[in-house]
Amino acid sequence: MNDTQKIDTLIEALPYINVFQNNIIVLKYGGNAMVSDSLKESVMQDVLLMKSVGIKPLIVHGGGPFINDMLSSLNIESEFKKGLRVTDDAVMEVAEMVLSGQVNKDIVKHYNKIGGNAVGISGKDGNLIKVTKKFIEETDDNGEVKHVDIGLVGEIESIDTTLLTMLINNDFVPVISPVGVDMNGDTHNINADYVAGEIAGAIGADKFILLTDTKGVYKDKDDDTTLLSELTLAQVDEHIESGVISDGMIPKVECCSHAIKKGVKQAHIVDGRIKHSLLLELFFDAGIGTMIIPHEGGRVL
Repeated sequence: MNDTQKIDTLIEALPYINVFQNNIIVLKYGGNAMVSDSLKESVMQDVLLMKSVGIKPLIVHGGGPFINDMLSSLNIESEFKKGLRVTDDAVMEVAEMVLSGQVNKDIVKHYNKIGGNAVGISGKDGNLIKVTKKFIEETDDNGEVKHVDIGLVGEIESIDTTLLTMLINNDFVPVISPVGVDMNGDTHNINADYVAGEIAGAIGADKFILLTDTKGVYKDKDDDTTLLSELTLAQVDEHIESGVISDGMIPKVECCSHAIKKGVKQAHIVDGRIKHSLLLELFFDAGIGTMIIPHEGGRVL
């Protein structure tokens, strides 16, 4: 790239930088970008640049593979029902240790190492996330639907953004692990995607970004040239009903839709396997993922 091309790139990004100043952006950080050292560095650089141009980012992270590794090393069996980890006391102890300790502090370390100012917290800090016990529905051999207890898995009841607001207003980037407490003070594991979406809605985020291991939503899942760069809430529902959106993509788009219904202006599904994918999606005309907006004409820029 010559000097003129570099200048053209900066000029293309400039309108987006201006519009997004002082915007709150909630990032759900997961997938390969958490495992690969080079991708991890790329994400942290993206967040630091966002912060440097006046954006207020918050990071919510997952950590399922790291929990799996630790459980395996401790010879503790892990069971899943409908994609959710059955969480007894022993599993919860390990999950919290990994999420709020190992993973959370590793993200903080990498971000601060490149000049950032992050603070690692969990949903327990400042009463950030209050939960009730989550049950799943299963149909028995007689066709009766039963509610099955899967242990210390939480359904989000409320979000208290007091601590988050204090941190972002004082120039910190909150890094949040997805655990919360119930009315008895018992710790619960929570799906990180939904934690991020709920926090985005509660804090009045301008954007919610789901960083994952897929390029976005395709009109034809067998043809990667059919990426849908923009969807309205109505189109999301239509594509789920028609089967265009299926399997593991459904909870991702539903999470984004839920955030928008909670008041977030735009949600993005972005491929975290691409270096600097956050900047490419936010600051350039073409973007690289799928953006979900409330309705036609609801795009900010």
